[in-house]
Order: sequence, then structure tokens, then C-alpha cells
Amino acid sequence: MATRRDDDERLPIHWATSYNRLSIVELLVERKDFDADVQDGAGWTCLMMAASLKDGDDLVQLLLAKGADPTMTTNNGQTALHLAASKSNLDIAKTLLANKASARVKDKRSQLPLHRAAAIGNVPMLRLLLDNNSPVNATDMDGCTALHHAIAEGHGDAALVLLKAGAVTDKKDHSGAFAINLAPDARVKDYILRAAEEEGFEIHSL
Repeated sequence: MATRRDDDERLPIHWATSYNRLSIVELLVERKDFDADVQDGAGWTCLMMAASLKDGDDLVQLLLAKGADPTMTTNNGQTALHLAASKSNLDIAKTLLANKASARVKDKRSQLPLHRAAAIGNVPMLRLLLDNNSPVNATDMDGCTALHHAIAEGHGDAALVLLKAGAVTDKKDHSGAFAINLAPDARVKDYILRAAEEEGFEIHSL
């Protein structure tokens, strides 16, 4: 039955979406009782699931056309844009932003989609989010900016994009560390320091 939920409060349409079964989702969205924003037990909507899929573009387009709300959040406060950013789904992120998603929403860890993109070093995603007014110096619950995340994960090119966008280097996280001090090794640290010097950026360190 299309309205029967499992132990995780998921409906058949949630499962069809999560396995990228477009033809099945197309059938289910035509039902009179279809709710574009129905959530499972974790607060996930079909749009969120589609946004996290590598090839979920068609599903995202379909669900948005059927009225899915890109501003909905999971129980952890994540939007579809958070999930697209986490999975490097650039085209999906563009689609969401073109349909009233916001790059300024924090989840319950106080992370923006920008933090997610920085942590995986996705430069095109960072640029997209920054172009859509994401705060570059916002901190999460650990006091980390996107720059902290980029450097901690060894993504020097992502760190430079953030610096060029106005990321400050004198913010400490809750452990008292500047972003540069989170570099995983000397090679990453030296690369960022050298590139920053060439661009005229001052890097604060302990």
C-alpha cells in the first residue's frame, strides 16, 4: 500500500526515491493523496533523499514540479541543500537555489551548506554557495568556520577560495585553534601559507 509506513516511518515513495526509481516515483506522485513534503521518522523528505543521490537530478526536478519545499529540514536541521553540498551534487544544488533554497540556513550543529562543501573541498560548490550569499565567516557549534573545515581536511585550494571571498584567519575554534593550525601535515600548511602570501593574505597562527 502506498500509504503504509515501515518501522522508520518511511512510505513506499521514500524507498522508491532513495533507490532512484524514477518511474515508480512518477506513478506515486500522481496519487490524489500524494504529499510532496511527507517526512520519515528522521524528518527526511523525498526531495532531501533525491538531493543526496549522485544521479538524482531528474527526481529533484520532478519533486520540485510537484510542489516539494526545499526549505524543509530534517530532525537535525539539514535542508536538501546541505545534503546536495555534502554529496558534491553541484547541478542539484543549482536547481535547489533556483527554487528558493537558501545558502544561509544552519542545521542543529550550526553548520551551513558551506561548511559541508569546505569539508569535502568542493571548490565549484563553495563558489556557488558564496555567490548565493552564504556567510563566509559563520561558525558552527565547535566554533569552526568553513576555513577551519577546509584546512583541517587538507583542502588547500578550497581554503584559498574562502580566503579570496573574505574568510578571516584570526578566529579560533572552541579548542583555541586558528584555522591554519588544523592543517593535517606540513605539506598542506606550507602550501596554504605560500599561496596566501602570494595573494597578499595574512594568516594568523599560534
